Amino acid sequence: MVADDLTEAARRLFAGRVEFLKSAPALKFLPAPDHPEIAFAGRSNVGKSSLLNALTGRKAIARASVTPGRTQELNFFEVGEPTRLRLVDMPGYGFAKAPPQVVKQWQKLVRDFLRGRVVLKRVLLLIDARHGIKPPDAEMMAMLDEAAVGYRLVLTKADKIKPSELDQVLAETAAEARKHSAAFPELLTTSSETKQGIAELRAAVLADAEL
Repeated sequence: MVADDLTEAARRLFAGRVEFLKSAPALKFLPAPDHPEIAFAGRSNVGKSSLLNALTGRKAIARASVTPGRTQELNFFEVGEPTRLRLVDMPGYGFAKAPPQVVKQWQKLVRDFLRGRVVLKRVLLLIDARHGIKPPDAEMMAMLDEAAVGYRLVLTKADKIKPSELDQVLAETAAEARKHSAAFPELLTTSSETKQGIAELRAAVLADAEL
């Protein structure tokens, strides 16, 4: 499928049915592995809910927690009629106020999911363009490398910094990505507010799901 056709197919897909399926606080609650899945990961204030809403063209398909780091479940959304793929909203990480036991529970849930989910096609790891890769992001990248799950780095909030600063963050992030075995070298740059990069993100999600 050529790029223009893929972009149009992705636009039509996300303009159709997108529905919340279920939340899974533990592996035993996961839906049956019968559709390809694309997971979204990122720090608790990276703008993940806003990006998911922009991706799906909905105002509140994904809801931000009032307290960052509060949601400790895997949230599943079905896309397409009939279902063509699932989006997985992973719990945010890097929250400073969470009790150690909560952090440990999050790490176990995510690690077990990454290692054992055969239908997981790709993880989109969101990085705040204003800050670049921080230590919690580096820890997540190491976890993905260890689990041998391919992932794309997606810069969020690209409209919040100057173009020259964005270019620098892009260069630094790309250089770091090249050091990781499971990371894609190409980055995606997005803004939930201006919709920058959303069409490209949709196309990437569809392409990854159909591998």
